[in-house]
Amino acid sequence: MSGVLRDRGWGTRIVPHVGYGSPVSVRVMGRVVMSRAAVAPGGGDGAIDDTVGSPPPLHRDPATEARWWRDFIGAPAMHAPVRITLPDRVVDTTTDGSGLIDVTIRGHGFSVGRRQVLLSSPGAEDAHAEVLIIGTTQRFGVISDIDDTVISTMLPRPMIAAWNTFVREEGTRQAVPGMATLYRRIADRHPGIPFVYLSTGSWNIAPNLQRFLTRHGFPTGPMLLTDWGPTNTGWFRSGMAHKAETLLLLARDFPNISWLLVGDDGQHDPAIYSNFARVAPDRVRAIAIRQLTPAEQVLAHGTTTMLPEELDEPADAPTVAAPDGRGLLAALRGLAEPLA
Repeated sequence: MSGVLRDRGWGTRIVPHVGYGSPVSVRVMGRVVMSRAAVAPGGGDGAIDDTVGSPPPLHRDPATEARWWRDFIGAPAMHAPVRITLPDRVVDTTTDGSGLIDVTIRGHGFSVGRRQVLLSSPGAEDAHAEVLIIGTTQRFGVISDIDDTVISTMLPRPMIAAWNTFVREEGTRQAVPGMATLYRRIADRHPGIPFVYLSTGSWNIAPNLQRFLTRHGFPTGPMLLTDWGPTNTGWFRSGMAHKAETLLLLARDFPNISWLLVGDDGQHDPAIYSNFARVAPDRVRAIAIRQLTPAEQVLAHGTTTMLPEELDEPADAPTVAAPDGRGLLAALRGLAEPLA
């Protein structure tokens, strides 16, 4: 597909994602997609931003109100060459079959904090991707689900999922009440704490999700999503496996951090978090589960009760549950070691 579009005069566009790293290594992420608006290569100024601070504010305009399906079905630039420029080195790579950039680089030269890497690709305007470098003294972090935890999506029932992905306007999607306040309170109590958003959602809509989180006041952080599409064993990747494997990866990359795991009881988060707590009990500070309403439970998996595999008790991890962010905030404050 990308070859056909190139023959028709299409260019490429770099979509940067927020990455993360330690003083030893950094994971740089992004995507290259086909675009009608071709630009001259090397469109950026080539400068590396190593300053402290958040990325520029995202302003609301008609372009950000487009239906999410436009991003979801965007054609990837498969196997496109990409150059990653860091303070201490330059790394050349290529996108995968879905247009994704996902490279872990050792010896980056960044100091701790929010930094930026330069992404370049022939025929595309340069882009800066933010990376969060987490120091070895950091002891606490938050890993949060997205669907039905911070955004009311009613996934994964097919008709509702299709409606939310392909029909509803970006600006009409609703935040779960109180969750942004909860996360900001945690950030205020624990300055410098990293937030990582772990979801079975598709990388295609990562920019839309980032705008949503910013608009509703959620702390900025890396989003670790999935690449939707056929695999060797089925039509879609396993969301449970993606979350379980990513938790283990984060535990390996940040051995000094214990995490607050936040999810909901509409899919498999309680079971996934419980299993992770058993495997790595010293990596889990607490588990917080947002309880869906009976109507949301029916839309999520066709019944008013949780799935059987979600009823296991977590191992050696304080667990709280509430229907919204306000209730979880109160519950986390009530722990022996208050987290919010």
